[in-house]
Amino acid sequence: MTPEPAAHPVPPAVSVVGIGADGWSGLPDAARAALVGAQVLVGAERQLGLLPPECAGRRVAWPSPLRPAVPGLLAAHTGNRIAVLASGDPMFYGIGRALTEVLGADGLRVLPHPSSVSYACARVGWPLEDTEVITLVGRPAARLAAALHDGRRLLVLSADAGTPAVVAALLREHGFGPSHLRVLEQLGGENEASTDGTADTWTHPPGDPLNVIAVECRSAPGTPRLGAVPGLPDEAYEHDGQLTKRHIRAATLGVLAPAPGELLWDVGGGSGSIAVEWMRAHPSCRAISVERDAVRAERITRNAEHLGVPGLRVVTGRAPAVLAGLPAPDAVFIGGGLTVPGLLDACWEALPAGGRLVANTVTLESEALLTEQYRRHGGELVRLAVAHAVPVGGFTGWRQAMPVTQWSVRKPSTSPTAGLRVEARAEQSGDNR
Repeated sequence: MTPEPAAHPVPPAVSVVGIGADGWSGLPDAARAALVGAQVLVGAERQLGLLPPECAGRRVAWPSPLRPAVPGLLAAHTGNRIAVLASGDPMFYGIGRALTEVLGADGLRVLPHPSSVSYACARVGWPLEDTEVITLVGRPAARLAAALHDGRRLLVLSADAGTPAVVAALLREHGFGPSHLRVLEQLGGENEASTDGTADTWTHPPGDPLNVIAVECRSAPGTPRLGAVPGLPDEAYEHDGQLTKRHIRAATLGVLAPAPGELLWDVGGGSGSIAVEWMRAHPSCRAISVERDAVRAERITRNAEHLGVPGLRVVTGRAPAVLAGLPAPDAVFIGGGLTVPGLLDACWEALPAGGRLVANTVTLESEALLTEQYRRHGGELVRLAVAHAVPVGGFTGWRQAMPVTQWSVRKPSTSPTAGLRVEARAEQSGDNR
């Protein structure tokens, strides 16, 4: 018998074509062919305007907001050859992500163009692998604060023409006024241009909305040093005394062990320090801070914005009642209210197998509760003590801070259905926040 010819996969009906400021002239043959052969052309008005008349497909501009419209727009043109235009590399902070979530990787043919980041590094002579990229497109500028370290090189993807001035103001506010900024506009196009200056002296008017900002971070003398690991100075936080102090905080985050993409419940948020430093551990880390006091809840939000993690979600209300309906956490920290009936039980039940729970206390009542749970469920029970050198007359001595009892445990793959069965006292506790 004559063997049947091998089946060839059907090419995807949707092509995603990266295009730069150089427009049609900068596209390779494969990208041009996809656009010419498309029956429907989807993109921003600016991108569609770069195409010549031979791209005869129906032109559809993205609506606003864009992301929720993706499934419906694709469904409306089912059966047609669709070409979607994207800025630069579609898979780098581009529309390619949303399209892949809808159609899957096999449903797309992605034809990337050099990204604005590649162009920017080529212009300023920075190795791409050593340069941190932060996008402010559709995201708050406050997230830039977490990346500010003396000597660090950053590329900021601008939301619009006003972003450079916003970035300069943020740098000044955080003590990085001497930082050098270079705004690179229309990268790769005929109208490419750049503007230089420092954040302290930035008075340039808004330029082209299509720009990338190269930032060489330089701190001003006396600017507090905020490291990349847990244990920020206590002075970095606005607080009313309800703050997990620096050394205890560092030890607590070490046990919580944040990993990329994980979600923390910070119950009894106080000043939000545990949640803030959990999120600073990696840009994809998420946290929900639960605080019953509305004034403190607002303070947590301010601390999160100032320290570069404006995505911290703050829930105001009494736990455990407000925990219902929250997304399941990967880890839970309890810094206050341990003796509230049902709180420990609700936190334990919310954890998936392998989830971590850490609780700190400075009171005898809550310490007894943690000791009992350690006896029942194992884990690790430690007492953390810190002493500071202080003047004693003309000499120096040690001043002991209140010791903190900490229970940490990992939820096993099988757990009693009754959870912790905590028989807690109804009194509120002033636990360590």
